[in-house]
Amino acid sequence: MNQFSKSFQKNIQYFEKQLAINKNFDLVDKVLEIGKKKAKLYFVEGMCKDESVQKLLEYFLEIKEADMPQEVNGFVEQHLPSVETELEDDFEKIEKNYFAGVTCLFVEGFEKCILIDARTYPARSVSEPEKDKTMRGSKDGFVETIVFNTALIRRRIRSNDLRMEMFCIGETSKTDVVVSYMDKRVNYELLDKVKGILQNIKTDALTMNQESLAECIAPKDKWNPFPKFKYTERPDTAAAQVLDGGIVILLDNSPFVMLLPTNAFTILEESDDFYFPAITGTYLRLARAVIIMTSYFLTPTFLLLTVYPQWIPEELSFIQVKDNVNVPIILQFLILEVVIDGLRLAAVNTPNMLSTPFSVLAALVLGEFSVNSGWFNAEVMLYMVFVAIANYTQQSYEFAYALKFYRIITLLLTSFFGIYGYAGGICILLFTMIKTKTLEGKGYFYPLFPLNFKELCRKIVRK
Repeated sequence: MNQFSKSFQKNIQYFEKQLAINKNFDLVDKVLEIGKKKAKLYFVEGMCKDESVQKLLEYFLEIKEADMPQEVNGFVEQHLPSVETELEDDFEKIEKNYFAGVTCLFVEGFEKCILIDARTYPARSVSEPEKDKTMRGSKDGFVETIVFNTALIRRRIRSNDLRMEMFCIGETSKTDVVVSYMDKRVNYELLDKVKGILQNIKTDALTMNQESLAECIAPKDKWNPFPKFKYTERPDTAAAQVLDGGIVILLDNSPFVMLLPTNAFTILEESDDFYFPAITGTYLRLARAVIIMTSYFLTPTFLLLTVYPQWIPEELSFIQVKDNVNVPIILQFLILEVVIDGLRLAAVNTPNMLSTPFSVLAALVLGEFSVNSGWFNAEVMLYMVFVAIANYTQQSYEFAYALKFYRIITLLLTSFFGIYGYAGGICILLFTMIKTKTLEGKGYFYPLFPLNFKELCRKIVRK
């Protein structure tokens, strides 16, 4: 390094010290001579295209001294015409680009570093999401590479009004976050609020991707289980949100995107509602809403009727518990609420080859044997199975768990205080629903609370 000029040597020494090049095997540096000028090329192994770097090296070695410009702008224009390049003298920005996979070239006599975008990321192929499936919709889905995800949206919206603004969040992680919207359709009040929050987030890293970002955007709502964001892996859903005047937030390293604004009605909407005729889409939406509401009321209502069996009409007398109750009904419900979550967690961690026998084993043990052993009554098992299945009729885990928490509260209050506890649990849910606000300040359950009948019909009936 002694043969380099002092200014050039100072630059590369500072750069290598900041990046600890000698202590990282995957941070590669290459000494070159370009037109009789000393140069150094830096890139991250595994984040650059080998063919592109190889061609650059071969081309640089063929540059003669007479063809070497004295200014860096001339060098870029004459010798890097077909590669995406940028000039930078701020070492903080150079470091950020370097760790993002950009190749950095320092040339003796040039004051600025040449950033050459020849990067590529380890990425899986675009495929249909495992969870967010449709019967007639497209079969592509977002992946962990943000530039692929923005391309999937642009493929569907070929308009000069589409905007993709990038932010860098996290002092250590420096995670790329993109805000996508339509310039002439978006709610600018909400957009300015979101952009202002993103610009002022002070955090070390977005460790858990969307959840970390969501808690930074809405830090006051950590104890409110109703989600303020809708998540999707489907590019068509994201594109529809943008075309409707909404906002889509994309994060690098995550296949999920965040949709804004979000309320209870948008969460209950599914892609299949729009891939079928309007009457079919309306039916699916209504069926989903009825099932979700039933999943909340079913077990507390059954518990209430076991406390007051005289309220059961004669034609519905078959719903009463017929076998001996060895374990209190409320305790059976609480145990099964936890057991169902345990089965879900076990299914996530079960290898695919064992998922089928595991499901059969769980059905046998928890179904037949648990009833025969006297731990659970058949009626309790039936209603909890319905609740478990109902949770999968909509895609938002967060919304399902919000209803689950309030269902458990209502169960406990009903067990302790009877009809007054039942009514109190419903009042707590309604109070929370009314008080919860979206990020744009509207009611979370608008147009139901406050009631706007015309707008409510539009939300229920798919046009």
